Amino acid sequence: MDELQIRKTGRAGRITLTRPQALNALSHPMALAIHKALDDWRDDAYVALVVIDALGDRAFCAGGDIAAVYHAGRAGDHGVGRDFFRDEYRMNAAIADFPKPVVALMQGFVMGGGVGVGGHASHRVVGDTTRIAMPESGIGLIPDVGGTWLLGRAPGRIGEYLALTGARMGPGDAIHAGFADLYIPEADWPGLIATLEETGDLGCLAGHPAPAATLDRRDLSAFGGRHVADIIAALEQAGDADTLNALGRNSPLSMAAGLAMVRAARADTRMQQSLSREYRFTARATAESDFLEGVRAQIIDKDRRPDWQADAGPDALRAMLAPLEQDELLWEGAE
Repeated sequence: MDELQIRKTGRAGRITLTRPQALNALSHPMALAIHKALDDWRDDAYVALVVIDALGDRAFCAGGDIAAVYHAGRAGDHGVGRDFFRDEYRMNAAIADFPKPVVALMQGFVMGGGVGVGGHASHRVVGDTTRIAMPESGIGLIPDVGGTWLLGRAPGRIGEYLALTGARMGPGDAIHAGFADLYIPEADWPGLIATLEETGDLGCLAGHPAPAATLDRRDLSAFGGRHVADIIAALEQAGDADTLNALGRNSPLSMAAGLAMVRAARADTRMQQSLSREYRFTARATAESDFLEGVRAQIIDKDRRPDWQADAGPDALRAMLAPLEQDELLWEGAE
């Protein structure tokens, strides 16, 4: 596959995203191939650990390759989107539950689907160029790929802030927010990978002092508001124009759903619960949300002027997050 290199090198299972010209955007075949590789290596005695990295300086993975989902949805075929999101989420869970160490080296943009690949590894490495974000509300979607699970575990109100604004985190903030574990200068990564391949031993994986975080010094108390309207009112009272501008660009339905889902995820005991809740929204997204309009404005036509039309009221929100009955995303071992 031109989009991905999967191989065994020494003691390591190696997965490299190879679409630098597309910022290593994750396609449906890539998600399936990553999941299959993990299944193949689970009981392989020669594979001591897995290393996930990506070609190019600009991005580890800047998101999901959703053009096919968009075009199918516009044509009235909503099954393409449901299939993509379902298989992507199963791959995300396979990374999180893999019984051997998974080391992800995440440079440049790590957004949306990229967080789903790297953000659930057992050892998440960032460098100076790393910029992590969950910007889905800007395309009429919600933080998915297990993003609500991570956001729900961020300190304070950071999870709500990141979900609603789509703000980017540098390496220090990514570690502080729980999206990464170790800061290692990117110049050291080739040697680190070679050692992991040769030894299969994590002893070489030592983090350096991370750049200072900034999120821990921000007053995010406004994001404790019960509803998005309450958050906006608090930001207006505080005179926080920059944050208000960020919220003003995003889908009201997506922000309402993201807020509810981050908070619901705090009670989850398994990431799979968060993924199933996310799937309730994304399985309906091409038919019943602002998603197609957001993708049109940001990715297809690139006019950056989405015309948000989806109802963001409480009844619409409940409908978007209601169980899917026979289409619910279920997991082995679930109670």
